[in-house]
This record gives sequence, C-alpha cells and structure tokens, in this order.
Amino acid sequence: MSAPAVPESSTPAPSPQRERSFPSIEFTDAEAGAKVFPSSKSRKYSYYTPAKKRATMYEDVTVDVQPDPERHLTQGWIYGFGDGPGGYPQEWTAAKSSNWHAFLDPNEEWEQTIFRNNSAVVHQVDLCLQNAKRARAYDGWNSAWLTFIARNLGAWMHAESGMGLHVFTSIQRSGPTNMINNAVAVSAAHKLRFAQDLALFNLDLSEAEEGFDGQIHKEVWQSAPEWQPTREAVERLTAIGDWCELLFATKIVFEQLVGSLFRSELVMQVAARNGDYITPTIVGTGEYDYDRDLNYSRALFQMLSRDPEHGAANRELFGRWMAEWVPRCLDAARALQPIWSQPADKSVTFAISLENAKTHMRDVLTAIEVDIPEELKQ
Repeated sequence: MSAPAVPESSTPAPSPQRERSFPSIEFTDAEAGAKVFPSSKSRKYSYYTPAKKRATMYEDVTVDVQPDPERHLTQGWIYGFGDGPGGYPQEWTAAKSSNWHAFLDPNEEWEQTIFRNNSAVVHQVDLCLQNAKRARAYDGWNSAWLTFIARNLGAWMHAESGMGLHVFTSIQRSGPTNMINNAVAVSAAHKLRFAQDLALFNLDLSEAEEGFDGQIHKEVWQSAPEWQPTREAVERLTAIGDWCELLFATKIVFEQLVGSLFRSELVMQVAARNGDYITPTIVGTGEYDYDRDLNYSRALFQMLSRDPEHGAANRELFGRWMAEWVPRCLDAARALQPIWSQPADKSVTFAISLENAKTHMRDVLTAIEVDIPEELKQ
C-alpha cells in the first residue's frame, strides 16, 4: 500500500522582509534657540530696562507680560471686546500717564510671593487659634468684650469680604500694565484671606463660649444704625466704574478714615486691656496687609502726581475724588463713635482715634503730593 497524499497548504509562503531607509536628519537652523546673536547665550532679558543695575526676579516675571501696543505689540490689539476697545485700554480710567509701565510694585509681589506670604499668615493665625483653645484663653473675657467682638468685629468681616470680592477682584485685570494688575490682585487675596480669618475666629468663639452669639454680625451689618454709613460706603465703592478712582477711594480714603480707624485705632488699642491677646494677632495681620498694599498705592499715585505731562491734571482729578469720598468716609467714621464706649475697659477715646486716622491720611496725601482737604485740617 502507498502512503496517503499530503494536501498542499493554502497559506502562501512569506515574502522576504523589505528593508526601509530613513532620510538623514538635517539641521536647518530654523529650530528654537538655533540663531546666534550678541545676547543669545545670556540668561537675562533685554527687552526692558530694569529699575536698578541688575534686574530682579519680580521684573523678569512681571514687566511686559501684559501686552501693550505702545511697547511691543506693534500690530495692535489682537483681541478685544464686542462693545469696546481691545485688550487693556487706558480709557478705563480718567487718570493719565505718559508711561504706565514706569510703575513697579515696591513690594515686588508676583505669584510666588502671594502664596508664600499668605501661607505664612495662615499658619500664624491657625497656631494662634489652636493655642487659644488649648489654653482656654476665651474663658477670661468679660461679657462686654464678647459682645463687642461678636457685633463689631463680625460686622467688619463683611466690609473686608466686600472689598476683596467686589472691589479689588473686580478690577484686577482693568489696569493697563501687569505690574498694576498684579498688585491689585494681591490686595484681593489679602482681603479675602483676612475675611476668612475673621469668619474662622467667629466659629471658634461660637464653639468655645456659650455666651457668644456667632450669628449677630449679619444683623448688625444690615441694620445697626452705627454701621449703616460704613455699609453704604462699601456698597458705593463697588459701583465705581473707573478702576483708578476705585483704588484711590478705597486705599487712600476709606481704608485710612474707616478701616485703619476701626482695626488699628480701636481694636488693636483696647483688646489687651480687656484680657484679649488673640484678637490683636488676627487683626494685626489685616493691618499688616493694608500697610503693604498702601506701599504700592502710594507709589502709583505719586507717579501719577509727578507725571511730567499729566501731573497737574491728575492732582486736580484726585481732588475731585476726595471732594466726594472724604466727607462720606468721615460721616461713616463718626457714625461708629458709639462702639468706642462698648468695651468694659475704654483706654482710648474716639476723638483721639479719629485724629490719629486723619494724621495718617494727611501724611499719605503729602507723600503723593496732593492738596489736603479742609475736612482733614479741622
């Protein structure tokens, strides 16, 4: 017998693998960083002139980051708004400058410093509140002081929150340069963080003390007669459309005559005499924030007052703004006079506190070289 036939396979035999060739890489000097020029190896920017001999990190990450057709945006604005000019128009304020880019924040604030500084303050406040609860520091407070904190410091929390959210946040991209907008954004961060600190303080006291009314602050802010002129002033600030006027009215006028009057000339002065060493630590962070913010505000308005082309017009403009806001803020300050008599230990009078606030504002106005209103001389 013969063996059975093996069926032929239907699978085709594999074809030999074809060798592929790749083109050789050729450098055309069109890639980024290929061009060689006099400063191509330098690690410093040369598109701006630093304020001092050597540029700072603040200048490197801030100057000319925001586009401007008057500097490097030679083709004009590449984007805009449907009902107005493009980009960051200078027409958003009545104030004028021959060079807005001349302003540099003396605090040199940028993204890293915002987080670093606020983180340090939050850590300080957190440790303060933890130690206060651990040591039962609130037990030694008298009922009059607990009532004062619940009503008045709680009411001021609303003012801080309003300024942070509806004043500075609303204009933190309205300025014509990144240096101005960065500084304003830092003010917003300061105010919102301080308002949050006051809210957490209120919650801690509500948990620790049965006699502390942690809800009364809302009623005081909305209806207490002594706080209504302050509330009206804050709400009127939020209605200002001119970003520079809003910054001037808030930092130079309201914060001097009302904010620092309450924080520094009242709370910081009388807290310790009423057995409270916690509140000055927390309120002190807000006052420190304002002092830093006042540094850039003073520098900005001083630059505008000294402008070789628009200085006289700017000083006149500032005078008109003060004619509206100084009387309003003085009325708000005087309406707060009754709260000076609420603490059990009254170590300072309202007249002395108001005069100190006026003196500080006169010093600021002298620094920015504008005339002092008659209301501040009385």
